[in-house]
Amino acid sequence: MFPPQVPSVDPAQVPAEAAILDVREPDEWEAGHVDGAVHIPLMELPARTGELPEGPDGQVYVICRSGGRSARAVAWLGQNGFDAVNVDGGMGAWQAVGREMVSETGEAPTVR
Repeated sequence: MFPPQVPSVDPAQVPAEAAILDVREPDEWEAGHVDGAVHIPLMELPARTGELPEGPDGQVYVICRSGGRSARAVAWLGQNGFDAVNVDGGMGAWQAVGREMVSETGEAPTVR
């Protein structure tokens, strides 16, 4: 299912100061996302690599809803010279381990 040899990390282990890239669609982002994350939908990623965040360790942690799109993004980024790590289980797992989220809707953040 996931591309081979994609570096991954449990959401509980993502450092507080990490650079996070969210590759979900706009409606998913608006419903709930990691505060401070950069939003670039997966299909727009090749054209927008200049907008990628870079953490203090040079890595970018990539997240989606459940981990599939972010794994594809990490594989592509790795092939193109970026140091990227997949967040296992995506936003669903992020929320499940109690990590903080925000929304753009004015309502409580949810994972879509």
